[in-house]
Amino acid sequence: MKHKPSQTTTTASQAQDARHLVRETLRISANLASAPPQSPSAVVKPPSPPPIQNQFVDSSLRLICSEEIDGRKWNYFAHNDDFIGSVKFSKNSIRAVSLQSPKAPVDELVSFVRSYVVPEGFPDSVNPSYVPYMTWRALKHFFGGAIGVFTTQTLLNSVGVSKNQSIPGAVAINWILKDGAGRVGKMLFARQGRKFDYDLKQLRFAGDLLMELGAGVELATAAVPHLFLPLACAANVAKNVAAVTSTSTRTPIYKAFARGENIGDVTAKGECVGNIADVLGTGMSIMIAKRNPSLVTTFALLSCGYVFSSYQEVKAVVLHTLNRARFTVAVDSFLKTGRVPTLQEGNAMESVFKLPWINHSPIVLGSRFKDAFQDAKSYLAIVPVFERERYVVTYNPTKGNIYALLKDQAKPDDILKATFHANVLLHIIRSSNGNRSFRKDSEIDPSVFLPSSTNLEAHIADSYKMVSALFGLFKSKAKEQGWVMSESHLNPGRARLCELVSLIVKMFPVNYWSVHDGHWIQWVRFCCFLLYINRKLCNQERVFCPVAGDSPVEGYPISDSELDSDSLTPSAA
Repeated sequence: MKHKPSQTTTTASQAQDARHLVRETLRISANLASAPPQSPSAVVKPPSPPPIQNQFVDSSLRLICSEEIDGRKWNYFAHNDDFIGSVKFSKNSIRAVSLQSPKAPVDELVSFVRSYVVPEGFPDSVNPSYVPYMTWRALKHFFGGAIGVFTTQTLLNSVGVSKNQSIPGAVAINWILKDGAGRVGKMLFARQGRKFDYDLKQLRFAGDLLMELGAGVELATAAVPHLFLPLACAANVAKNVAAVTSTSTRTPIYKAFARGENIGDVTAKGECVGNIADVLGTGMSIMIAKRNPSLVTTFALLSCGYVFSSYQEVKAVVLHTLNRARFTVAVDSFLKTGRVPTLQEGNAMESVFKLPWINHSPIVLGSRFKDAFQDAKSYLAIVPVFERERYVVTYNPTKGNIYALLKDQAKPDDILKATFHANVLLHIIRSSNGNRSFRKDSEIDPSVFLPSSTNLEAHIADSYKMVSALFGLFKSKAKEQGWVMSESHLNPGRARLCELVSLIVKMFPVNYWSVHDGHWIQWVRFCCFLLYINRKLCNQERVFCPVAGDSPVEGYPISDSELDSDSLTPSAA
């Protein structure tokens, strides 16, 4: 009973301490709630990590540096023998530690495939049009691999491999002759190499069509096996010509996609994609062939897929150069809207399908004199207009074409200007005819819609004024859009007008074109000069000008007295 007062006192003291603790907690919470927010500058920043060389100072491993590869980071450590005092590292003690967890198997597989099918740095290392191009290219090779299975099977059956009565020696000889004919066709077609530089889209698509034609001829050997050798040779020639076209146009296309100096990487990855698609198509075709499907139906479906994929593949190519087709598109848009189309617009409007027997372009660049002019009066009437230019542009009503004749002093910029002038003249003539284009029907005379000689001279004069005012503006706007203009992509003809023309103009003024008595000598001399110009242009030789001090015209000697200025001008009747 003596301990009861002391126990009561202790209990009261504990209760009072609890109440005091609760009171202090509430007061501190109220102060924190009523305190104003601190400014950003008053926020205490966490201490910065120590330098790399000072980390892990209390450990035997010391961080040396960090590294990043394709978004993955690595730390490198070295073993420190004397980590308490001076720095002393052991030899061959560097350890690499990855800061990321290991990738999932699917991610590892995706990375492995990407290393084979896309260039390094993709997508920044290629142009945006690379993806659609490679998609259609892979699909084309898929159908091509599938077609190859059926054509090979047909050829083997036709040549007699599956027949017991065939002689192995004859089979081998036929097969060797077939391959030899293809190689000969490849060599003969290689002389067309210059065309692969400016019309590569058209030739690429034409080559794919030729490839399908060759495959169709190979399948035809199943119907007439006794004609195996001629049919197989013709098919192999067509397929080898198509192979030359594909190989020759491959590098310029890949070059258009590459950004920087990675053309080799882009080419290698593009070919890898084509081979993968080809293998997949071959495997699918083998599975289909085991079910003995209809050969004609299967080939028709696969060919449609191949041709459609080839067309979309070529349309997906965006080239920066202006060939004749894209140059015409750019000038036509510039004259109608005042703006030059972008690279994507210009390539999209270009036609990639051309039939060899149809003339799609009414403009002939670098043409022969005899093709452009039918009489001397029409030529001499427009020569003064182009006196200061290194080209002559005219229109031949009989043939329905515009001709741009180049002088022998013409330089690359003059060829570009002549092409621009020809397109301007074409635009003016079509506008004067109510925007009616030239008729392509062979039974309709194209001269029905053509201007008269008087209107033609006026059109040429108007076009000259437009070209003088707009050619510089067109070049600057084309450069802003990223176009590259070069005369080599326009493929001008090799004929050139020489200095002898000035002598003819001096001998025969424009206002003298009636045959007077006593002036038949001038007419004979004029005809001789025209014949000589025609012969020299055919031989691609320069015509000498007696006025300039060159050798006399061979076959038509001219005396010193005849070269006198008074004797060159016809006298009055």
